[in-house]
Amino acid sequence: MSAIYGLYATPQAAQHAVDGLRAAGIGDARITIMSSEPFEEHEFAQRDRATWMGWIALGGAIVGLTFATWLTRMTELAWPLPTGNMPIVAWWPNLIVMFELTMLGGILAAVATMLVAASLPRRRPAFYDTAVGEGRILVGVENPTDAAVVERALSAAGVDVRRL
Repeated sequence: MSAIYGLYATPQAAQHAVDGLRAAGIGDARITIMSSEPFEEHEFAQRDRATWMGWIALGGAIVGLTFATWLTRMTELAWPLPTGNMPIVAWWPNLIVMFELTMLGGILAAVATMLVAASLPRRRPAFYDTAVGEGRILVGVENPTDAAVVERALSAAGVDVRRL
């Protein structure tokens, strides 16, 4: 893996570098931005805002509820116990299991979505510089096709460009 990146002290300089990369024809999907703190007021922090995580968690909860309803009902019908003229399927005690499996489905779906969205189980590490932990903002491109264009766009903000 090769990468070209710059470390910026201010969010304004990082925004200038991102704008320069976009003007050079590099798409947002290829630009990597890392910082140790959020910069919500700047445009470069807004590009990855939209997520389907809530809807996927809701879908997991619905699947959990459906499975729990089927499991409790089928278990009671498979082994009918004499209940003294009461219904075989008792919904009030089943609500405990149904609630727990609903929450389990939602939580597992949310965690799986987070792992996939954050690309945590990756085979190769993403490029990183320890200066990010010290307050710098990393803006770079992984595996650039035209390194000279990327270097010009990143160095326009007045920082030294590094290669990995």
